[in-house]
Amino acid sequence: MTECRLCNKLNSTISKELKVCLRCIKDRPKEALSIAKEAHRRSRILFGLPTEPPKDTNGVPCNLCVNECVIPENGISYCGLRENRDGSLIGVTPTLGKLSWYHDPLPTNCVGDWVCPGGTGIGFPQYAYTQGAEYGYKNLAVFFHACSFNCLFCQNWHFKKETFNLPTVTIEDLVLAVNRFTSCICYFGGDPAPQLPFAIRAAKLALERKNGKILRICWETNGSMNTALLHEMYLLSNDSGGCIKFDLKALDENLHIALTDITNKRTLANFKMIAEKFKKSPPNLIANTLLIPGYVEKEEVEKIAEFIASINPDIPYSILAFYPHFFMSDLPFIKKEVADECLKIAKSKGLNNVRIGNIHLLR
Repeated sequence: MTECRLCNKLNSTISKELKVCLRCIKDRPKEALSIAKEAHRRSRILFGLPTEPPKDTNGVPCNLCVNECVIPENGISYCGLRENRDGSLIGVTPTLGKLSWYHDPLPTNCVGDWVCPGGTGIGFPQYAYTQGAEYGYKNLAVFFHACSFNCLFCQNWHFKKETFNLPTVTIEDLVLAVNRFTSCICYFGGDPAPQLPFAIRAAKLALERKNGKILRICWETNGSMNTALLHEMYLLSNDSGGCIKFDLKALDENLHIALTDITNKRTLANFKMIAEKFKKSPPNLIANTLLIPGYVEKEEVEKIAEFIASINPDIPYSILAFYPHFFMSDLPFIKKEVADECLKIAKSKGLNNVRIGNIHLLR
């Protein structure tokens, strides 16, 4: 049991690191976010990352994501990928990145597997090799070792250990991993946002070398990227039969900042832009939300579902079960009845294609 530092409420769903409850985050945001910032600061110092996006008036700007860092001399970007050295940015480039990859047999446990060509055969024969799940084919899963957010519940937080130490690789290194059994590439992480120029170039080269054969380009992202880059992502996915999977962590901005350290304004604006271009078959956009005990449950799912349905009710929406991890490892698993209620709520708000993912994690 943890006590909220503001209201003194005791509950097992108050994070011992965050130290504030949901109601105080929403009702007393100024005080609550000041406390939440302490948790983010601790979590970033552990890995030598800046405690907030740098804004040095004499620094070098980077506009790849919502943080829009202005990096001071000898300082680094919030994501840790770029350093200002003598007035120039060094680190990753449009042709050098910090990433790793593996071949994942299809159908896989992708966020969109229940509606994508690789998992269902939807879009056959233009976008899928088979009329059902693409057994025998593989997804090239590309993991980017940096992120534009600082989620205290991150399921892949280990990448933070490698942001500085992992050697860079070239676009050619990555594209050589695409073979005749590769039917899709999925960029995730971390997040692709801080390394989008690299990811976009690699996708274009891979498609060029596939010479008209099926190769879907997909993305799992927090949606914080520069809008111009999002447009390029959209074209690559839409034209290839792939999709952009937006992680809508919270609709309430104060809750989003408490959990991720960063505003969700860019994410929501970017999602709306792509949602207005939604194509149903195969879907070029999917939304998902991770349930977090005590913080992201029925109340937040209701707001997110309303937001999605107000744009297009046919957009697929996946509600994901929580696994205790990173700075929220003390929280319990999500109860099955809570997830089921969230599912009902999302459907009641008009969404036509909703499911619960990671059901093996429900208790």
